[in-house]
Amino acid sequence: MNIALIAHDKKKQAMIQFTQAYKHILKKHQLFATGTTGQKITEATELSVHRFQSGPLGGDQQIGAKIADNELDLVIFFRDPLTAQPHEPDVSALMRLCDVHMIPLATNAAGAEIMVRSIEQGDFEWREMINQKKKEQNL
Repeated sequence: MNIALIAHDKKKQAMIQFTQAYKHILKKHQLFATGTTGQKITEATELSVHRFQSGPLGGDQQIGAKIADNELDLVIFFRDPLTAQPHEPDVSALMRLCDVHMIPLATNAAGAEIMVRSIEQGDFEWREMINQKKKEQNL
């Protein structure tokens, strides 16, 4: 599976802790992240992470493009709901794309844990059906 990992500044430590706790699952998948988040995850876990630009510099939009092209299966985005974000329109667009393209989105550790454990159990087979349907529509 292709998994995007994003975290606002005040949530980066929570993302590092999450990826450390679930390294044994995440290492079996392709990981993508915005710049600083990806760097911190790699430093803390030694997981291989494809890094985009930092969020405010366009990383959110780069991940959004992968969602629109159906190249991501899951987005884990630890958002800071108590701090105004200068790039909030990009964040909203990313969340909207997840809804439009039926990409599961977890915005906190509780939801992310449920999703990662579901991956481990093989509960994401429905993504294969969606991918097949999209391919048939594009023929």
